[in-house]
Amino acid sequence: MKHKLLFSILVILLYTSSLFAQDKNYTKHTVAKGETITQIAGKYKVTPFDIYKLNPDAQKGINENDLILIPISSISKSESPKVTEKPKSTASKTHIAKPKETLYSISRDYNVNVEDLKTLNADVLINGLKIGQTIKIPSSNSLESPAKPIDVVTETPVKPKEVVIETKTTAPIVSNASSEKSVFHIVEAKETKFGIAKKYGITIQELEKRNPEIVSNLTVGYKLIISGVASKSEPIKTEASKPVVEKPKPVTTEIVKDEIVETKTIRTLTKNGYANYEVKAGETMYSLTQYFKISEEEFIQLNPSLKDGVKTGMILKVPGNGTIKTESGSNPVYKVASTTVIPNTTKKQLVLLLPFNAAKIQNDTLKTIEVRLKKDAFLNMTLDFYSGALMAIDSAKTLGLNVDVTILDSEESKISSNIENAIKKNNVQDADAVIGPFYQQYIEKTAELLKDKNVPVISPLSKEIGQSFPNLFQAMPPSDYGKSAMFNFMLAKNGNIIVVSDPKRVYNKDFITKNYPSAKFVTLLDNGALDIVNLKSMFVKGTQNFVVLDSERTGLILGTTNVLLNEMSNFQIQLVIIETNETLDFEEISMKRLTILKLLYPSLTRENYSPAATNFEKNYKEINKVFPNQFAVRGFDVTFDTLMRITQNNSFMSSATDVKSEQIESKFEYVKKGNEGYVNNGIYIMEYQDDLSVKQVN
Repeated sequence: MKHKLLFSILVILLYTSSLFAQDKNYTKHTVAKGETITQIAGKYKVTPFDIYKLNPDAQKGINENDLILIPISSISKSESPKVTEKPKSTASKTHIAKPKETLYSISRDYNVNVEDLKTLNADVLINGLKIGQTIKIPSSNSLESPAKPIDVVTETPVKPKEVVIETKTTAPIVSNASSEKSVFHIVEAKETKFGIAKKYGITIQELEKRNPEIVSNLTVGYKLIISGVASKSEPIKTEASKPVVEKPKPVTTEIVKDEIVETKTIRTLTKNGYANYEVKAGETMYSLTQYFKISEEEFIQLNPSLKDGVKTGMILKVPGNGTIKTESGSNPVYKVASTTVIPNTTKKQLVLLLPFNAAKIQNDTLKTIEVRLKKDAFLNMTLDFYSGALMAIDSAKTLGLNVDVTILDSEESKISSNIENAIKKNNVQDADAVIGPFYQQYIEKTAELLKDKNVPVISPLSKEIGQSFPNLFQAMPPSDYGKSAMFNFMLAKNGNIIVVSDPKRVYNKDFITKNYPSAKFVTLLDNGALDIVNLKSMFVKGTQNFVVLDSERTGLILGTTNVLLNEMSNFQIQLVIIETNETLDFEEISMKRLTILKLLYPSLTRENYSPAATNFEKNYKEINKVFPNQFAVRGFDVTFDTLMRITQNNSFMSSATDVKSEQIESKFEYVKKGNEGYVNNGIYIMEYQDDLSVKQVN
């Protein structure tokens, strides 16, 4: 073994000597202890991709004293210090880097240029952007055209098959068209094709089509073309603007009647009488084409992913002509059933209580409004949610639902609100449902004021478990529900549950011990390290061994995953986390080990590439000039789900307990919370895949 190693080193030395004899455009670097490719690239003013091109094996990792080649073309050729061009603008504020943030997202939030951001923070970005770093934000030399405040929507007369939107306030808007210039992205450590595609609102297939080099491997430091066809040598320029908030425009999607039927698989309204169908085990291309009376060519045209074969769990676009029958189940969902539009029956009333806080900005100038929109995160979140809600209302109009929608300003902050006055003055007690406010204490106050009239109050964003009321519906599942969903999933698989618990996570250990006594806890040594022998003794052959890793300590995570990787040849093993773990975002924990172990985790949202979701994103972008963020999608999901429930034959209360539904990102499965009140138990179980994508498995 030693002879082979010495021979390999000798070959490398001979090769590099020969290479430098022929070309002087490279230099050599000996890896120091703890150095990473990113650090080395920063030291020599080159990209990690440049280094990987000369040192392909470095992608598997580097060790102390390794000899690697560095391109010298970007290195200063003299010993004199290099004069760095000053940024175009000076820093006027700072930003603390949060988990999953990138330079692109920070530049977008502050409306500054990525290159200016890099130049101004060259000293702290040598090793890449890290969580907790203080980033200087350059002040913009030019501001975007100021947005004008407009009435949200004024009173309009009631017309058949239309939604009447009444408002009692004025809300500011931001209106800016995004640039269609070429956009690039530098691949950072731990990024995936899935994550990059989502960030820019494109599909993985589109990303690979524009960058065929990444089909087989995504390399850190590689410069991706996101849009445009310009040379990759051009500077990276990415800009985005806040959503336009304006009166909804008609949605062109032709949507057909939606009724409640007992089925598990058809769940989304789509264009031209099509529905979504979930492929069941054993189904083939032939059986599906025969079942839906469609040729194979037409089927593939509707679903390009079928070129790679039919797979269980795929969501396919199929003809929705009212004859589709699927496996019956106890939990009905919304299903496309016929081409007849829902008839106008009794008019329903929906009220949205949203915190525009318009009174605070009533006397502001356009300039101060623009400044406020750049700084006020709560107002931006409100506007995003509102823009998504308008899309849901527009969809309801297209469906012909007979609904009046009233949007009121709750004027809420952490210390005050206008709830009582708004409810009293606007006869909210007559509504069929109320969405909002945002803060938990005001949600509870609203529910208390309306409980005698039994008006359902839907909390759209709060995860807090506060005071219960019989008419209060919590649409955002609390964190403990995610943990329970994960353990219930493992138990349903008859799994052997093993827990590696950090002593600091006492709350989670108590939760598991109390609710899931069959789970086995691994012993830790006196120094806090993993007892490897104890962990190995807990594995069981012939069953799935789920290892729940409940720690943010890098050493314990690496030690545990090393054991799991080594034992995978002997046992069926899968890694699990039960809540968000920021440590997994650091470079020390490679994405590859998480994909090999097929990491499982609970999530409140899913990735949805169905035709309905695509239509939503397309229509949203046409109106708002940007792709919807998480709050915009949340606004759509909660509002559309509520509109669908109050317009069925039964009341919202009955629908909430009898019907499960799925919208763009969220699942709604309301269950009773204790003696009174309801909470959404709609949790997704997500799994890392070998191709770095994430798949829903429940």
